[in-house]
Amino acid sequence: MRASRLPPRPGVGFKPEHFHDIDAARQPLGFFEVHAENYMGAGGPPHARLGKLRANYALSIHGVGLSIGATQPLDRDHLARLRTLCERYEPESFSEHLAWSSHGENFYNDLLPLPYTDATLATVAEHVMQVQEALGRQMLLENPATYLLFEESTIEETAFLAEVVRRTGCGLLLDINNVFVAATNHNLDARDYLDRFPLAHVREIHLSGHSATVDDHGAPLLIDSHDTPVHDPVWALYARTIARTGPVATLIEWDNDVPDWTTLRAEAEAAGCILDHAALARAS
Repeated sequence: MRASRLPPRPGVGFKPEHFHDIDAARQPLGFFEVHAENYMGAGGPPHARLGKLRANYALSIHGVGLSIGATQPLDRDHLARLRTLCERYEPESFSEHLAWSSHGENFYNDLLPLPYTDATLATVAEHVMQVQEALGRQMLLENPATYLLFEESTIEETAFLAEVVRRTGCGLLLDINNVFVAATNHNLDARDYLDRFPLAHVREIHLSGHSATVDDHGAPLLIDSHDTPVHDPVWALYARTIARTGPVATLIEWDNDVPDWTTLRAEAEAAGCILDHAALARAS
């Protein structure tokens, strides 16, 4: 099984509107990430752009449609299309979410949470193994942003993720914005969560923006909206985490209200400064 091997540098999610700026000069980035489902067609401009990008940069493919946490079997056709995509571009990393997004013939736009129980643990581990076997490569599993907790959960999320890793050999994608969003929504301490996270298995980190609102009772509610710069508390959690792990491939996610290329690249360069500081601290 091929291990994830992204360079420990900053990257961004690729947006077609940025292609000409990216192609005009070599960019100070380690990798680009794309959503798998946007490239499951046979050809056309999307593949022409991605092929040129792949020739010059490391690539991470991020899935949003496998529905790893669903009780039903994985969609064999979707998995076959994903295998074809990975064989075509040979990405350095493939990742998916600890969530579900389909039931029967219904497919949802949201990545929905699941209770952490022995039964869901067995299902998730089985699905992760099936994906890795089909792709012939290690999969990274991402922690979710959550807005509710399940009374039937019997396993803490960090322990759940650690056990999936133990059973399957997968890696982890640590989304620090998701940690901050979920901790705020559940009145928990994000630092405590990260202290319990199995950091030794993290192969990629995601950073993004979020939006703030209130729930029906007037309590603060954060939404993982990917439509703003990274917020200061998330940067602080990131710096604290990188000080412990050393440099890890770090993606800036900005999927809605996408800014110009200069603004997005500046966010990645800010992550790069933190990565460089951690590298120097370890070398000294």
